[in-house]
Amino acid sequence: MMITALTCGFLHHIVPPERINFERLHIFLFNLCSGGTLLVYYTEAQPGLSWRGRLFLIFSVLFAFCAFFQWYYPTIFLSLALAILMEKVRENRFGKGFPLALFTRQEAVMRKFHQAALLCLSIGLALSSLVILNSAYLHLVNIKQLKLDTFFLGFSFPISLISMSVIFSLMKHEKVGITKILKECSFWMINLGVIVFFLFILANMFRAQVAIATALFLTVAYIFWLYWHQGIQLQQKAFLTSGILFLLITSITGIAYILLAMSPYYLPQYSHPLLRLHAFTALYGWNLSGLMVIGRHGDFPLQLHSSKIIGLHWLTVLILCPLGYFFPAFAIAAVFSYALLLYHLLFNKGAVDESLRARQDKQLATDVNNL
Repeated sequence: MMITALTCGFLHHIVPPERINFERLHIFLFNLCSGGTLLVYYTEAQPGLSWRGRLFLIFSVLFAFCAFFQWYYPTIFLSLALAILMEKVRENRFGKGFPLALFTRQEAVMRKFHQAALLCLSIGLALSSLVILNSAYLHLVNIKQLKLDTFFLGFSFPISLISMSVIFSLMKHEKVGITKILKECSFWMINLGVIVFFLFILANMFRAQVAIATALFLTVAYIFWLYWHQGIQLQQKAFLTSGILFLLITSITGIAYILLAMSPYYLPQYSHPLLRLHAFTALYGWNLSGLMVIGRHGDFPLQLHSSKIIGLHWLTVLILCPLGYFFPAFAIAAVFSYALLLYHLLFNKGAVDESLRARQDKQLATDVNNL
């Protein structure tokens, strides 16, 4: 499914977007179908995919294709069904009712990010039904930026939040102190910052977008610094550190794109390559790093060369994918490179590296004793 998602991002080389635009499938198959299903799998913490996970996968694929073919009535009902299903998953993990734990200092930041990811996806799915109803049928709210494709990009945010949850779970935990307060501030800055940023997009307020995007970049930079110094030395740290670096590049390219849109140089020959680089680093850089860790959370440490795999990841995302959007030969190379990357990340069946596991267990015990 992830390979198909990337392939759909290059199908404009074969079918003109004016005839069939595969951008929606490109986004849905990765963010909603793959990402949402792995989020359910990680939350339920079962050895295999539960019946809820399988139902979410089936409904999300149906949602993706109904939205792609513009069959909006079934899309509305499927989005509501998916929202209810995701809310049930959240309730089973965090309890029913209003999520008061998000507003208490006693709740660990990693659990806040986890619950926020589930809430974000369920609320996003419910709101998508209203956006579809308004855009396709009622036309009650006429906002230029409130387009279906713009709103659907929000399905990537829950993946970012669950990736943050894993990052904070692999840090040393403090009960008091300035670092704990700053971690709490990071949680609210990321969540409220993205919501406010989206509102500024709808209002077409470019300068405000730059201000919020810069604040988000500084927050991510602080989390990177914190994870670099406080992250427990496990194999996952290399992949997640790489992921945060992708996120920093995503933030920089996002700010650059907004500034470009405010300038007289906002021309396709400049804006289009920058936007593609921004999109690929967000989806297949940062988000894939998080999905890989939650998808194989029970398998670490894996028997693979982390540095080589991370190198292949960066080659694929920063070079092959952006070039592939403009040149068909690079698109073919990007898909093959991406398939090889996914094989090693998600389907490596080799035995775990027992010596690495022993070192990691020893390091984890040391960190716990230090706490």
